[in-house]
Amino acid sequence: MISRSEFTNNYQIPDFTHAGFDIVALAASAGGLTAITEVLSALPTDFKAAIVIVQHLDPKSRSLMAEILRRHIVLDVKQAEDGDKLTPGAVYVAPPNHHLLVNGDRTLSLSQSEKVHFLRPSADVLFESVAASYKDRAIAVILTGNGSDGAIGVKAIHKMGGIVIAEDEKTAEFKGMPLAAIQTGNVDFILPKEDISSALINLVMASG
Repeated sequence: MISRSEFTNNYQIPDFTHAGFDIVALAASAGGLTAITEVLSALPTDFKAAIVIVQHLDPKSRSLMAEILRRHIVLDVKQAEDGDKLTPGAVYVAPPNHHLLVNGDRTLSLSQSEKVHFLRPSADVLFESVAASYKDRAIAVILTGNGSDGAIGVKAIHKMGGIVIAEDEKTAEFKGMPLAAIQTGNVDFILPKEDISSALINLVMASG
């Protein structure tokens, strides 16, 4: 596990020789589909962590996000369902109008509890559940988006010893979400979009 003193924003991808993480929780809003596709398309077929995604969507429309991602990435992708068991290397996308939560037994839950920041699904809800269930084995990633969703959740990830990555505002189509996360002081790495997949590979795939 890296120390917090190793925080950097100089775009260098560190070599995490002894790192290993079980889950990547990724959140985005406006401009998110393009950013998520770019990050995930560079991950290998043997990527060892499960990936859970919150993308703010129209609550009244059917989401085609899982289908679109399948066309561009080599990992298995599905829209999350209540009770799904997390599998390494699989991608689970929160459905519209449902919060996505990760449980301690590595299953997923969907909830239509009240909106957070007027949003459902909410990155904060996902991140807080991931922090509670996976502690220092979790990575949170904040990509492009308006607003501040995810800023509370990254505090939970940080407190439990997980890693937080935020997209650099220079590459974010919409800067609100990554900047809000960065301003909490709980972000470990600020990286341009094109370097995030390399960081995830180094973190997750390095042998302990």
